[in-house]
Amino acid sequence: MSAIYRARKLLVDGLGVSFRQSVQLTPVDTAEARAYIKDYWKKIERFHPQDDESLLGVPNTYLVPSFQEDTGFDYNELYYWDSYFMVQGLLDDEHQSLVIGILDNLESLFERFKVIPNASRTYLMGRSQPPFLTSFIFDIYNTYHQDLDWLRSNIEIAKREYQTVWLGVKKPNERLVYRGLSRYYDINYLHALAEAESGWDMTTRFEHKALNYLPVDLNALLYKYETDFAKAAQLLGDTKESNEWKMAAETRKAAMNELMWSKSRGLYYDYNYAKQKRGSVSSLAGFFPMWAGMVDDQQAAALVRSLRRFEHKGGLTTTDNLPLSQQVFGSMPTQWAYPNGWAPLHFIVVQALERYGYHADARRIASKWLKTNLAWFENHQIFLEKYNVVSPEKPPAKGVYPSQTGFGWTNAVFERFCQDYVDQTE
Repeated sequence: MSAIYRARKLLVDGLGVSFRQSVQLTPVDTAEARAYIKDYWKKIERFHPQDDESLLGVPNTYLVPSFQEDTGFDYNELYYWDSYFMVQGLLDDEHQSLVIGILDNLESLFERFKVIPNASRTYLMGRSQPPFLTSFIFDIYNTYHQDLDWLRSNIEIAKREYQTVWLGVKKPNERLVYRGLSRYYDINYLHALAEAESGWDMTTRFEHKALNYLPVDLNALLYKYETDFAKAAQLLGDTKESNEWKMAAETRKAAMNELMWSKSRGLYYDYNYAKQKRGSVSSLAGFFPMWAGMVDDQQAAALVRSLRRFEHKGGLTTTDNLPLSQQVFGSMPTQWAYPNGWAPLHFIVVQALERYGYHADARRIASKWLKTNLAWFENHQIFLEKYNVVSPEKPPAKGVYPSQTGFGWTNAVFERFCQDYVDQTE
């Protein structure tokens, strides 16, 4: 542990795991952790071009979420939304081939199976994960200055995924169910497996009835698809198609604002279309519309005011509290809920704040998250897949599978926040 780090710690307990919020991190403070992250990428690289029992082959090297020796719970498969967040820490010249190769892998799975599955396993083909394909495409297009032919061919794949998977109306993709909005789904038509498609496995958001809900994050992601399709069409010189996609996005936005936006609470909520009422759980999913550019200035201001529901000394909790029903002994663990915070959700919220000009709020949230990650690393020499942001010195609340260390998307978001908020202090 560096002397500088020791000098800057606030010793709130025997572990001493919290920084004073007034202290600005420097590159020196984060150097050891970033060196760990740089070395860790090789541990989670995999190359598996041929099918092997349940593991599906993909053409290029990819990243798995984590690697732990001597455990029966291990990863060797490629995951959809994990991959998107992991590359956020790798958008540089050194990793160009890896990043583009991962996108190609996801698209190869779609070309072969007409879905980007939860992960590249035969037994995970019945569902997908939150759709970030157009965002992945534009990140690569903008970072590596790809040409228009590349953009055209990749966007065409995303259009087919959008239409086939997310706007499907019958098995194996019965997702478009109400007012032009879509739900999470699984081919087995089980609520728990549809909840797993959300990536939030498990959460309090859907009251264990995920098939009955129109999720705000999913539909914001699909709004993002539609605006990305409009942008691509404009770049490709097709103004008519661009306008058609803009109209589709506006139609979705209107339905979402009617069904999901709570003016009194200043937040978006998942919509239970079976009961025709909004869900009651306040969650960071409500910030996805802001990240997607869907909200107006008044809504953005209301969302920023709503941050206080989630903000704690270690960052943002996934939900604003844990319902009493989830505190009963023997109930299903909900790791995507209070008091846990997750890297991808911090990334989404920080990006949303930056998009609407709330730069100080974005920096504050990113700084809290960095300090929580860094304090745990300094004490334990590992990163976690999630953190207890209410009491950062304590372990996170457990989920339905063993807690993982490593950890791909945590490492990536830490590195990205260092690039955006720490490196500029030099």
